Amino acid sequence: MAAELRLEKVNKSFGGVVVADEIDLTLHSEEILGLIGPNGAGKTSLFNIISGVIKPDSGSVYFEEREVNDLDVYQRARIGISRTWQHVRLFLSMTVMDNLLIGSRVYKGESLGEVLFRPYQVRKATEASRHRALRLLERVGLSHEWDKKVSGLPFGKQKLISLARALMNEGKCLLLDEPMAGVEGDIYETIKSVVREEAKSGKAVCVVEHSVSFIKDLCDSAIFMFDGKIIERGKVEDLLRSKRLSDIYFGAAQF
Repeated sequence: MAAELRLEKVNKSFGGVVVADEIDLTLHSEEILGLIGPNGAGKTSLFNIISGVIKPDSGSVYFEEREVNDLDVYQRARIGISRTWQHVRLFLSMTVMDNLLIGSRVYKGESLGEVLFRPYQVRKATEASRHRALRLLERVGLSHEWDKKVSGLPFGKQKLISLARALMNEGKCLLLDEPMAGVEGDIYETIKSVVREEAKSGKAVCVVEHSVSFIKDLCDSAIFMFDGKIIERGKVEDLLRSKRLSDIYFGAAQF
């Protein structure tokens, strides 16, 4: 499997708070890597570093063997690093379809020059993006909701829209920040199925999640973070049996 994402000696602190301490990490295509640990461990901060929301104080982030430290968020999205957020961050006053179209890696309709001088190409590109969005909405069971405003939909469906929007990127790296928070039942199963399919298609997937059952069901391996450090990496079952990690985080009640 190819290494799609690689971090070397990444450090980040805010004042005296260290959120990334000498982080080395490799994420391969077709892999689903779990990222677990207590609140404040640095998991979301690590996603923010990878996606360009914050820049590391030192160290390097590589995507497809290209160092991306100097790239902004939108530039990393355009080369294929896509993510979801703990809070869905959808445009609530817009329709489901429009939220997905925004997730396209390149959207010709945002360029005035393209609209004025290449209207046919813009229409064709927009039509193709709409067809892709409808296919994704069908995968998550929301094809009949495409024209509804997001504000009128329940939180579980908003989580599905957030996932579908991330998949509009069609990139090779997918970062999912607590995709199961606040969902259960059919939506839980849908998210699990879609994430598994994306990995099988060749994507490198990393999941921050507090649901131990989700991590056990889905992830090939996992990383345990604490105080900005990677404490252990290994098979999920091995991490769950670790007394050291149990003392830090899990506790008997988790099982």
